[in-house]
Amino acid sequence: MQQNSISITGLASVSPLGDHRDDILKAYLDNQHYFTQKNKVWVAQLNKKTKEKIEALKAENNKYKPLDNSVLYSVLSSRNAVKEANWSINSNFGVNIGSSRGATTLFEDHYKAFLKNNKAETLASPTTTLGNISSWVAHDLQTKGPEISHSITCSTALHAVLNGVVWLTSGMCNKFLVGGSEAPLTPFTIAQMQALKIYAQNNETDFPCKALDFNKTKNSMILSEASASLCLESGLKDNRLAQIIGVGYATEILSHHVSLSSTGDCFKTSMQMALKQANLETVDAIITHTPGTIKGDLAEYNAIKTIFKTVPFLTNNKWKIGHSLGASGVLSMEMAILMLQNNVAFNVPFFKQNQPKKLETILINAVGFGGNAVSVIIKK
Repeated sequence: MQQNSISITGLASVSPLGDHRDDILKAYLDNQHYFTQKNKVWVAQLNKKTKEKIEALKAENNKYKPLDNSVLYSVLSSRNAVKEANWSINSNFGVNIGSSRGATTLFEDHYKAFLKNNKAETLASPTTTLGNISSWVAHDLQTKGPEISHSITCSTALHAVLNGVVWLTSGMCNKFLVGGSEAPLTPFTIAQMQALKIYAQNNETDFPCKALDFNKTKNSMILSEASASLCLESGLKDNRLAQIIGVGYATEILSHHVSLSSTGDCFKTSMQMALKQANLETVDAIITHTPGTIKGDLAEYNAIKTIFKTVPFLTNNKWKIGHSLGASGVLSMEMAILMLQNNVAFNVPFFKQNQPKKLETILINAVGFGGNAVSVIIKK
């Protein structure tokens, strides 16, 4: 990939860990989770300071008041990422922000109003379309480049990274803002996860989500609200935070709507593709997708054991901040970049393993309903 090198020059997120790089790093270095209970259900919510910034967005522009939080979270994280990359407003860069669920809160509210009044509110349609996120981010940043939105379930954000890489490699654009945003903490969305029998029970307090615990006997996924944005540029830039050196993807034929094969076939294919493109046989660490479900975690682990003769250092952030669905992949990339920048491996407290001897390359995995896996390898 050297002749089409891709630099990551800007990075920002909005999550239960905060929205400032120093706060996020500090949170990754502790052994605490960031879950709270809402109506006796575990969730991962934005902290008070970040929520105040979202309210400030609404106050600065009346056009933003009717927007769903999934849009507002992305506006905030995208502003911060573009600022770090030193991209000028009103310039020619692409935008690809995806979401698994989209405007869940607004959609549920508008539908309740429809059932009550037998008519839809004026802005019901334009504020709940999936393209709403990228369109408003592009409007806010006044970009003249292409705008793309998509939903590929929980691998959405890493698919946005794939799209950005392809656009940059094609030469049709030299800068692309990519990421994902999710605001899924609504009663109906949580009920859907509970109906699948994958949501955490409320009787565990030390570590409610047991992602990367391969001996757990109960599913423990917890939903999180978050947004994450990356600025990608063609070539090796002096101000790069990291470099993308390999990407891979795969879809496997499913036997059930939400299942993966027990051997994680889609993961095996996507990791092999990324490793081949990066010209590597192994990596120093893997940020796993592992959402905290029994079968899902084991499927990915089985795939990793098949691909690597020696299993690399494994870690993730879902035990700490839960699963932000379509935003989770780029949150994992942020975690990987922080590890590379600070030369520190973030541990999962209940998953015992040896520390990596070096941290120069990290592989990030994501997968979603539909068996669509993506793997990205980044280099210091």
